[in-house]
Amino acid sequence: MSRPVSDSGRRLNSRRRLWIWPVAAALVAAVLGPGAQAGADADRSGLPEAIDTVLGDARMEGGVASVVVADAATGELLYQHLPSTRLMPASNTKLPTSAAAMEILGPEYRFTTDVLSTGRRQGSVLYGDLYLRGTGDPTLLAQDYDRLAADVAASGVTRVAGRLVADDTRFDDQRLGRSWAADDESSYYSAQISALSVAPDTDYDTGTVIVTVAPGEEAGDEPVVTVTPDTDYVDLDVRATTVAAGGANDLTVEREHGTNTVVVSGTTPVGGAGAKEWATVWEPTGYAAAVFRDALAKHGVKVTGPTRLGRQTPATARELASHDSMPLKDLLVPFMKLSNNMHAEILTKAMGYKASQQGSWGAGLSAISGYLKGVGVDSGKVRQVDGSGLSRMNNFPAGQLVELLLAVRAEPWYADWYRSLPVACAPDRFVGGTLRTRMCGTAAALNARAKTGSLTGASGLSGYVTDAGGRELVYGIVLNNYLASSVKPLEDAIVVTLAKSTAEAAGSAVSTSIRGGGTNTDVECSWRKPDIC
Repeated sequence: MSRPVSDSGRRLNSRRRLWIWPVAAALVAAVLGPGAQAGADADRSGLPEAIDTVLGDARMEGGVASVVVADAATGELLYQHLPSTRLMPASNTKLPTSAAAMEILGPEYRFTTDVLSTGRRQGSVLYGDLYLRGTGDPTLLAQDYDRLAADVAASGVTRVAGRLVADDTRFDDQRLGRSWAADDESSYYSAQISALSVAPDTDYDTGTVIVTVAPGEEAGDEPVVTVTPDTDYVDLDVRATTVAAGGANDLTVEREHGTNTVVVSGTTPVGGAGAKEWATVWEPTGYAAAVFRDALAKHGVKVTGPTRLGRQTPATARELASHDSMPLKDLLVPFMKLSNNMHAEILTKAMGYKASQQGSWGAGLSAISGYLKGVGVDSGKVRQVDGSGLSRMNNFPAGQLVELLLAVRAEPWYADWYRSLPVACAPDRFVGGTLRTRMCGTAAALNARAKTGSLTGASGLSGYVTDAGGRELVYGIVLNNYLASSVKPLEDAIVVTLAKSTAEAAGSAVSTSIRGGGTNTDVECSWRKPDIC
């Protein structure tokens, strides 16, 4: 039985409503952040509703999203959903790292690698130690070490009566980042960091070797296994077997913990594809020294003493040969397009050395934080523990990513930095990068530029897109704690919605129709070799 409501009760309820709504509005504004209510009141285009619909997808059930959209020219906030909620940004962490590197190191910054000696020459014999000094170049190939060796030989040296000393002291000896997953140790996207290393390819996957496995001629034969570059620094333990044509190709290539023994196991059929895998090395400084020693021998220069790692080159040493990397503005392309973790970490330590003469993660992260503060990003609202985003301890809200994306537009190096961002549906790997198969056939194709990010249960996409009315928009999207195999289609749907919209009317995109991102996205697509982006 219902009870009648008196006039005084009605007046009380009315008064309650009068103060409940302002309080509720204040609570909403507090959750969403400053400007959220004003943006909601001002926007009559339907854009907030369109993005809310995307985020309401069942794939985000139980998950959390931080999403912010702003007008690039004015900074006006057009959409906010939990803009100050800190989430794992994955490789969106490379946005602050790369921007800080351009400011602190400079677009023309080059890594140098030198060969020096304090010894005395007597004829073709150099009496004393030969020093190989690195500063972190992540692009050094075996052929670059070969050129250095050729220059030493060209100077007339045929024998070094001393040791080969690999000087990696520009950086500290902490090889792996904070809280990196132990089961990623052998994976090429989690290589050890040193001021001296070798890349086996022109993706510049420094600190790794490429292991190629080809089937034997007959069932029962041991597969043929080769390593690039050709080096004895890694040992091969081949346990795999060739099976009859049509059999399973289930090869596994993995380096054993704490060693440079690469175990090849499983089966590969006669006439089959075999496998090509990238594996990290244990102690990249030794890897560089081994490749350089082999190159010296090839050019007729014998080093009689052993190899010594981690000793600083004396200030009195004389230069015999030198190699410079490409400038940073060009290095940003393989770094950002392919989301190369090792480049991010090397640049972080290089920034630390430049800022405080300490090539450490701590010094580098402090330098990045200082840059962020200088451009208006509230570094007190973020946590960055590495340069790449491989650590699950990194925490960024979308609001601060958008603040950064807005701020860098005023930097003198912005054009080169912007060029390094992956481009949606651009087929060239060094243009489209990790977005080259995404948003094809939509208004965002060849339009949207963004940094991708992927870890188990964490995905991000932050960058720029031009809408249908010609406005450039900035967006930050960070999605966490979902159980779906992929939420990339939801990110794409938001960006396509922006690309189809105008200031007056929102477009819409169906997330299931967005090409790319329907597969498991525990890691960036470019981290699966061969590149599947």
